[in-house]
Formats: sequence, C-alpha cells, structure tokens
Amino acid sequence: MFALVLALPAWADGNPALPDGRLVGSGDFTWFGVNLYTARLWSAGLPLTWDQPFALELTYHRAFSRDTLVEASLKEMRRMAGARPEDSTLQRWSSEMRGAFVDVRPGMRITGVYHPGFGCSFFVDGQLRRRVEDPAFARAFFDIWLDPRTRDQQLRQQLLGIVGPAE
Repeated sequence: MFALVLALPAWADGNPALPDGRLVGSGDFTWFGVNLYTARLWSAGLPLTWDQPFALELTYHRAFSRDTLVEASLKEMRRMAGARPEDSTLQRWSSEMRGAFVDVRPGMRITGVYHPGFGCSFFVDGQLRRRVEDPAFARAFFDIWLDPRTRDQQLRQQLLGIVGPAE
C-alpha cells in the first residue's frame, strides 16, 4: 500500500488514458549488475488480463539512444514471436517505435498504455508521444515483459505482483 501511495502522483501526471489505474507491481531491470531501469505495471482492473487497459512505465537510470531502445525491442519481439513476423511488419513496427521513443537520460519515463483490440499509446515524461493502432504490435511489445518466455522472469513476477521487489 505504501508503494502505491508514493507512486500515484507520478501516475496522475502522465497517464490520463488510465485514470483509475492501480499499481500491480514493480521491479528493476539489471544487466550484469547495472540497474538500467525501474518498471511499474498499472492496471484498470485486477487481476491483469489482456482484455482491459494497462500501462507499463519505465523510468531509466542510464542514457540510451532511441535506436538502442528500438533495436532491443525488435530483437525481443522477433525472439518471442511464434512465427517470425514478415519483414514489412518489422519495418512498420520499427517505424512506430522510432516515432514513439526518444533518446533517454537518467530519470526519464516512457510509459506504454495498452488498449485492448486497438493498440497502444506511448507517453514520454507524461506527454503523449504516439498512438499505435495495431493490436498485434501492442501485444508483441508488452509481451517483452509480460509473456512467460520473457528473459527476466523475476521482473515479470514482480510486475505481475506474484513476488515483491528484490531487496
């Protein structure tokens, strides 16, 4: 409950698309001991399902270029796809992410809001940056963190509220 109270002001500032969102879980993504970002998952209803809106907020602790963010996302989307998406689909998805993402510095937030059956919206530091009207893209993007095949099982469990944040 304490974490939710602390997190609500940041949520209210940047995500009017999910005004009734509740914090489901949070955790840090680290790579070889370096903390890259803190992730928070918000949902309009609990338990989290793909038929209701939710949002994933990433607060960066390191600087990354837009190209790095796009390429890392595409790599994971390709890895997790049941069948490799067509090149034209991957090019379209890359273009959408290039329009949604920016070069990030420590402290910046990128929030993706999932809209069932429609697609998703991206906010950078609370400002709407891009809407993507592609349900397949939205599912593939959020699967990076939420699918059971994700690379970071501990972060997934923390985001879904299965386990608390690591100490």
